[in-house]
Amino acid sequence: MTTITLYHNPRCSKSRETLALLESNGVQPNIVKYLETPPSSDTLTALKDKLGIRSFRDMMRTKEADYKTAQLGDASVTEAQLLDAMVNNPKLIERPIAVKAERAVIGRPPENVLDLLA
Repeated sequence: MTTITLYHNPRCSKSRETLALLESNGVQPNIVKYLETPPSSDTLTALKDKLGIRSFRDMMRTKEADYKTAQLGDASVTEAQLLDAMVNNPKLIERPIAVKAERAVIGRPPENVLDLLA
């Protein structure tokens, strides 16, 4: 079985629920505490591709105060600027993100990770 990596924030209830769901299905994921070890721009770009999304905005916490303060919702903000914002402020990254090989899902709701177990 291919290993699952979980970009995890232990203080987040959805992230904890996702981890518990994986464990209850016999999966011990590799845990990346992304607030302590922020992903690089290359890693975030690879995650975006594995998630199958078009914009970095789709993997950002758009309700986060820092997102609003930095006006990242403005249509003039480029993809490079969004990426840079996540690299410099990993709190903006939506959580959790589970990765298995070339696929990834955002664990909101936590049941999304079940797609990786099929």
